[in-house]
Amino acid sequence: MILRPAREDAKLIGWGIGRVILGIGLIMTVPLVVALLSTEWDTVLDFLVGILACVAFWLFMEITCHVKKDLTWFHGLIVASGGWLAAMLFGAIPHFMSGHFKAYLDACFDLMSGYTTSGLILIQDLDHASHGLNMWRHLLTYAGGQGIIVIALTFLFAGTAGAFKIYVSEGKEEKLLPNVINTARAIWMISLTYLVVGSFFIWIALLKEGMPVARGGLHSIWLFMGAWSTGGFAPQSLNLLYYHSFWVEVVTLVIFVIGSFNFVLHYAVWTGNRREIYRNVEIHSFVTTILLGTVMLTIGFAKMGVYSNFGEFFRKGFYNLASGHTTTGNSTVFSTSFFSEFGFIAMWAVILVMAIGASACSTGGGFKGLRMGVVFKFIRGEIRRLASPESAVVSEKIHHVNDVWLDDALVKGVMFVIICYVVIYALGGIIGVMYGYNPSVAFFDAVSAGSNTGLSAGLTSPLMPSLMKVYYIFEMWAGRLEFISVIALFSFGGAMLRGRGARRKKR
Repeated sequence: MILRPAREDAKLIGWGIGRVILGIGLIMTVPLVVALLSTEWDTVLDFLVGILACVAFWLFMEITCHVKKDLTWFHGLIVASGGWLAAMLFGAIPHFMSGHFKAYLDACFDLMSGYTTSGLILIQDLDHASHGLNMWRHLLTYAGGQGIIVIALTFLFAGTAGAFKIYVSEGKEEKLLPNVINTARAIWMISLTYLVVGSFFIWIALLKEGMPVARGGLHSIWLFMGAWSTGGFAPQSLNLLYYHSFWVEVVTLVIFVIGSFNFVLHYAVWTGNRREIYRNVEIHSFVTTILLGTVMLTIGFAKMGVYSNFGEFFRKGFYNLASGHTTTGNSTVFSTSFFSEFGFIAMWAVILVMAIGASACSTGGGFKGLRMGVVFKFIRGEIRRLASPESAVVSEKIHHVNDVWLDDALVKGVMFVIICYVVIYALGGIIGVMYGYNPSVAFFDAVSAGSNTGLSAGLTSPLMPSLMKVYYIFEMWAGRLEFISVIALFSFGGAMLRGRGARRKKR
């Protein structure tokens, strides 16, 4: 029998989501200040409305839903998944009021794309967007890369046991420090340090290309946020192609590769454990799959007769392959080039590395290198068992900061998540084909959405069917949260509708 959740459960979840939305309102103050400094008064009004809406929602939840009870695992899962949806709805308010979107659904699409560091966009006339709106767009990817829940934990939640439950529910399973609040703050320390250093190098590259100092400063911050968060947003509609700069491409390539690594790996290196770079299973997995993708890319380009010299191959081919593998979405070619110039083999090389994705507990999406390492080790172990005597004991381990021995529970958990990714990729591709898109194009954009990448073969646009917009929003959301908290939210909704109330005990 399915029991209907108690009223206290719903109130506790509402209180947690209210705290998350307050965090969104606090983030909006940054683009508000930028708009004020730029004297963009319409944009100032947009963000004032957005902030007031967030604060009003938080106050309502704080007054009506606060209970003296800590969050359980179940509550944490619902706060994480429901909080992301609520954050999309409230965060889309300044977007929609800007006039750059055809419909509120399109604004919600771009918000979810930003939060999940996907990078797919439906914004119109991006080249004339205000400084305030551009700051908001890129801040979304930067904040979303750390995690919306990480933001709330950093400032708005006390260091309770329930805080860890929300943190894990956002798709993060590892703590840098024993206390989860300190872990959230350590993640921000790492990201802010890279923000200063990375933006400086991009700014130098832009100055070298002749961009004015002030404009170059803004663009360098925005490009860093898009690259580091593996979100792929850029302030111009042509993305990185707009700059035509080898050095901008090199610097952003370095940034998004580093940004795709596990925050635990970053922390290990920062605290002196540099050997972890060479021993970590995710680094081994990334190097292996990027090399295999490069081989496929080379074969595909040779077959099509394009990008034959090293400079073209690196800037038009390898850059986009690495951008796809790290699930960044920065691109140096027109979106239609993936189909018209790359050809079938090279295009599917990008699709496969997008599906695999970046590292666990990072800003990236996809299967994750850690899971690919577990699958490889499991298959190797099975082959060794078949080749060994029956009495032999064969066991496999991976190294991820510490040595981890593979067991059935770990492998089953990994395979469940991978199967979920394959299912949402396949459904997205099938829906695209049903609407008449070329199969390779349909699967390219569907995998890009589900893996939170952001590269597009030309399908994603304001003119795409509304059903596909909604499904891509679902893909981005479910893929970023890695399904468990999403399943919990649907289960909670089903229990609220169909569950039976608990029987009262007779006196």
